[in-house]
Amino acid sequence: MQTAPSSLDRALLACGVASTPVFYGLAALQLALRPGYDIRTQPISFLALGELGWIQVANFVLTGALALAGALGLRHVLRGQRGGTAGPILAGLYGIGMVGAGLFGPDPLPAPGQAPQMSATGAVHMVAFLVSFLSLIAACFVFARRFNAVGKSGWALYSVVTALLAPALVATSMANPALAGLIVGAAGLVLFGWFSLVAFEIRNETSAYSAVPPRATASA
Repeated sequence: MQTAPSSLDRALLACGVASTPVFYGLAALQLALRPGYDIRTQPISFLALGELGWIQVANFVLTGALALAGALGLRHVLRGQRGGTAGPILAGLYGIGMVGAGLFGPDPLPAPGQAPQMSATGAVHMVAFLVSFLSLIAACFVFARRFNAVGKSGWALYSVVTALLAPALVATSMANPALAGLIVGAAGLVLFGWFSLVAFEIRNETSAYSAVPPRATASA
């Protein structure tokens, strides 16, 4: 029998809800502090470079920690339900990838005329961020099935559209280098935002469940 979720579960889910606003809010703040940074051509990861790079490093780690907390909350409240194992695991991989992307920074752009080179640290950063991205895409399909099973066809459709739109935007960025940073940032907003909204929806489900008093059982 499913038990009412605890206040801790709802707090963990609230962390998942906050993960995307925190990430993009701190990124937007840095735009005002980094006049030399061009969001049109440089990905948000490049904010981790330079004298104030520690802010973006902390942003990655904090966002990853919030996502991990949200994944734990999803695991608690969805245990025994469809997607209750794979979905939270994939969300957790997203959080781990974000932490890794913060601890291992990107390589700077090469100087004009120089061939691009990738360091070991830069390679780990790329892999970590790729893990985050692909894990959430897979999670979209897992939760699409879960939402469809509980009769939430709108959320199921939203999840599938997100899983298709995010990689499409990344592919578009490759063909438009002049706006690559902006487009990749939008792809992240689409995908990360989906996670926050799903955490919000699941949290609302748990709140509604908690508001329903348990049924009285008949005496034998």
